[in-house]
Parts: sequence; C-alpha cells; structure tokens
Amino acid sequence: MPLLPEKQEDEALHRIRHSLSHVMAQAVQELHPGTVLGFGPPIEDGFYYDFLFPEPISDGDLKDIQKRMQKIIKSGQEFAQEELSIDDAVARLEGMGEPHKVEYAKELAEKRGLETLGFYTNGPFVDMCEGPHVANTKELPVTGFKLHSLAGAYWRGDEKNVMMTRIYAYAFETKEKLKEYVAAVALAQKRDHRKLGAALDLYVIDERVGKGLPLWLPKGTVIRRELEKLVAEFEFEAGYEQVSTPHITKRGLYETSGHIPLYMEGMYPPMTLHEEGKEATDGPVEEYYLRPMNCPHHHLIFGARKRSYRELPLRLAEYGTVYRYERGGALQGLTRVRGMTMNDAHLYVTHEQLLDEFKAVLDLHARYYELFGLTDYFLRLSQWDPDDPKRAGKYVDDPENWAWSEAVVEQALEESGYYYRKVKGEAAFYGPKVDYQFRTVTGREFSLSTNQLDFAVPKRFGLTYTDRDGQEKTPLCLHRAPLSTHERFVGFLIEHYGGAFPTWLSPEQVRIVPISEAQLDYAKKVQRVLRKDMVRATVDDSSNTLGKKIRLAATSKTPVVLVVGADEFENTSVTVRRYGIREQETVDLDAFVTVLRDEIRERRHVTTLD
Repeated sequence: MPLLPEKQEDEALHRIRHSLSHVMAQAVQELHPGTVLGFGPPIEDGFYYDFLFPEPISDGDLKDIQKRMQKIIKSGQEFAQEELSIDDAVARLEGMGEPHKVEYAKELAEKRGLETLGFYTNGPFVDMCEGPHVANTKELPVTGFKLHSLAGAYWRGDEKNVMMTRIYAYAFETKEKLKEYVAAVALAQKRDHRKLGAALDLYVIDERVGKGLPLWLPKGTVIRRELEKLVAEFEFEAGYEQVSTPHITKRGLYETSGHIPLYMEGMYPPMTLHEEGKEATDGPVEEYYLRPMNCPHHHLIFGARKRSYRELPLRLAEYGTVYRYERGGALQGLTRVRGMTMNDAHLYVTHEQLLDEFKAVLDLHARYYELFGLTDYFLRLSQWDPDDPKRAGKYVDDPENWAWSEAVVEQALEESGYYYRKVKGEAAFYGPKVDYQFRTVTGREFSLSTNQLDFAVPKRFGLTYTDRDGQEKTPLCLHRAPLSTHERFVGFLIEHYGGAFPTWLSPEQVRIVPISEAQLDYAKKVQRVLRKDMVRATVDDSSNTLGKKIRLAATSKTPVVLVVGADEFENTSVTVRRYGIREQETVDLDAFVTVLRDEIRERRHVTTLD
C-alpha cells in the first residue's frame, strides 16, 4: 500500500473559499433584492450558499451572478471583523431582515452559552460569521472559481423546514487548477456508476420495491458471485468459518447489543405480532426488526455452546444482508442504500491475540486492494472523545478499556507500517475503529471499509471461554468488512474501472464474433470449448456488420472479443481483440484457452496475451 502524504489543512484555500461565499451572497442580494440568507460554508472543492429567493432562479442566472462576483472582487473591498453582544447581534440581524440568522444566533447563545457573535463586513455586505477571510477581495482569484449547479436544501437539513436554493461553486487558487478539477469532474460524471450501471445492465432500483433497495440484474449478480468466490477463498486460507443467519430478529436481541436505543434512527420500524384470535388492542406479543447489523446474530453463534481458549481466535464470516433506514435525500445509487449485503466477519479473540489478529486483518485488506489495483487510500483511526458532553449516550462508559483498546489498535497500525490519521469523536459506541479512506476520480474522500474493535458487547451477551487456567473469561470481538457491502463496493469498482472490469470479474468475459453466417457453427464450437472451462462466453449471431458487432462489444466493455472467419475455422484458431487495445493477434484456439484460463484463475489484470 502506498503511503499518502499527510493532507494538511490548506488555510489559504479555506480563506479563499470562505470569502468567495460571502462575495456570492453579496452578488445574489444585489441582483435579487429581498433574498434571505441561510448558511454559506467552504467545502472540499469550493463553497456553497443557501438562499431563499423571492422568485425562483434557474441555471441561466448563474452566469450573471458569477460576473457580478468578479466585479465585486476587482473593486477591492476589505473584510472587516467585529464582535457584538448577543442582544446587539440579534437586533442587527432582525434589522437586516435575516430570520434564519436570527434563529441560529439565538440557538448559539442558548445551547453553547456564547456571549458574543462575530460579524464580517465587506463593502455593503454584512454577515454573521467567525471567519477566517482574506484581507481584501483583490486577493481572490477572479478566474479560479465557477458556479456550477443549483440544488434544493432544507433549512438546517430538516425536511420540516423551508426549502431553500443552494448554489454550488468550485474554487481553487488558480484558473489552471480549476480547469484540472473541472476535467476530473467531467471524467467522474462519465464514470458515474448510476449511468454505467444502467448502460451495462447491472442493477435497477424500482420504486415499487422501495427507494434504496437495488434489484441485481443477471450481469450484476455475476459480479456479486465472483466477489463472494474471491472472499470465500481468501477467508478459507485465513482460517475463517462461514455461517448463515436470518434477516430479522426479536427486539430483545438489539436491546442486549445496545443498538436499541443507540442506533434506532438507522433502523426500520418494528413488525409487531399478536397472538392468533386476539385484537391488536390486547397488546403486542413480540416485535421483530430487520437487522441493521450481523454482529448480534454472530454473538449468539459464539455463545451457542461452551468455548475453550483452544478454539480462539474464532473467525465467523458471512455475506449477510442488513437493512438501514437512510434518509431519502442521502440515498445515491449503490453507494448509499437501505438494503445491503456486507462482507462481514467477527473475530473472537483473547486480549493476548488481539494485536496479531488486528494486524492480520489489516494485511487482508491490503491484499484485496492490491488485487483490484486500488492504491489511492489511507487509514483513519477513529477514537472516542472523553470530553464530548454527549458521550454518555454515544459511547460505552469505560475509560480504562477505551485507553487500552485504542493503544493496541494504534500499535497494530504502527507495527504494520500503514499510514493513518487519528480522528477524535468518530469511534463506534463499543470501541475504536479503523476506516479505509479512498479517493474518487475527483479526489473526494470517503469511507469504503472498516475494522472495529468491540470490548463491550461480548460482555453484554455473556460470551465467555474457558482459559487455560480454568477461569471463565470474556473474549474481545473484532468486526471487519474489507470489501464493504456488495452495493458500495461494486458501485466503487464501476467508477474505478469505468465499467471495464478485468476479465475474471466481467459479467461477459468473451464475445465471439463470426465474420459471416458460414462461421456461426465454428463460433458456437468455440463457445462450448470456453464454457467447459466456466468462461462466460457469448456468440454474436446477429445480422449486424462485422464493424458494428465489434463496436457493440466495445460499448458493452467486453474484455475479450474473438473474431472468427474462414481462416480461423480452417486453422482452429481465433483472432483476439482486447478492450482498449488496437492491436489484435491470431492464435491457436487451445493456446488461447490455456492463457485465458490462467488469467481468470489468477485474477490478473491483463492488457496483452503475453
């Protein structure tokens, strides 16, 4: 795994983006008098601002807003800061006609106990803000930003509140960097897994089933099965044991695990069952939940009988389907869904075994990612925050175990040599975790997979093993999911490969194209030979021209195309074309089958027949 350089907070760029958001708000209010302000923060690739317009605007208005911004920048307005008491701040905001800012100011005073609030003024524009900003608008890049889209956004992210209009913008230090980023965005849009997933017939989401609940089509299911096959091989080699568990469970299981009440917001509502012949008013008999996690079921498997220290580490693995009620606005293709099948496993270990097992899991992640050609990632160690005022409802209250477990996880990271960053306040409620942070084509960072140490829940379930001294002890549990969920991981792979999967993973591995109908029987013979070796081969027996057949194979991103004509029939050979490679070569059929079989078995990324 490559060690990425640490990403330092770019204070200068942060100031530029924050200042540009104020300039945009000024431009909007000058062009659209009566517009009410929401929030306008800098973000990863630029900034945005939320507005409540007196009349709706469209994408066509962005050009005028950008021109007005450039005019403001050139005017050389200075950013001046001041602090006002809460009463004066509220009075000023009320006088400005900014009810949303008033609401937020009062909340800051009440919930955070602030006595003063900061304001920044540039030219005629004033905004409640704690900064920082550049000193003068002339420091801002006139051609280094671009307003690119509009979106609806509820005030404070609450769908019960008013819907505002959000204007998004890219912003960088120079025109050249902006241009590079816009090109990367265009590539990302071209590789969008939602577009490619539809074009390649991989999955569909149908409202009649429900939002965020993908239906996997035959080609998408092939990818799932190949991933499961890969995982079964790797995990068997690493000493994992496969289990299978139900998709639902009684309420009490999640009360024991702590998901109720700590995870209730992310769960589907319960199914309430009543005794036959009784009315619902007689009271519920049982409540069942769709599971949001597999771990409670696995804990019961561990606890199904007495365990000895000789059985540990016990590694239980399952591609288990779980259900989480994500907000509708957060759903996005395969990467944010409500039904997902997770590459899950739970490792039950002694305290002495934890370090080596954690290191082995880290190495397993690296092995997977190397196979897929994934290099642009780093690790994030998420710790608890003992100073968080809400920690009692967020974390298991066991400072001693938090300190010990975080120390062991950090030792595993150090000894393994992986680059990582520490982040406070993002741990799981039962222990620290290590997330694998990947970058998209545009450089956006997101979590793909995770390892979590659980020092608390096994005790809640009464899980024990008999140690070598005859004493009953509670194991630790290591949760890990190197390939994330089928949904998230396949969505990521679609974009990573641009839909052009390596041969071993491709739904259609070989397409056989006869030059004329006279070679159709030979094409089908080649197909039979390949399918005997479990190669997913199809024959294009359409009436299309040879050129169109080859173009269609390229459009579907089929990794290998075999062209067969009279010469190939005569010599029992095939002419091989690889996706994305102009050169082709004619080889003996048996020799080709041997090469292809080895390529698929070894799961190689191959660009030539050599």
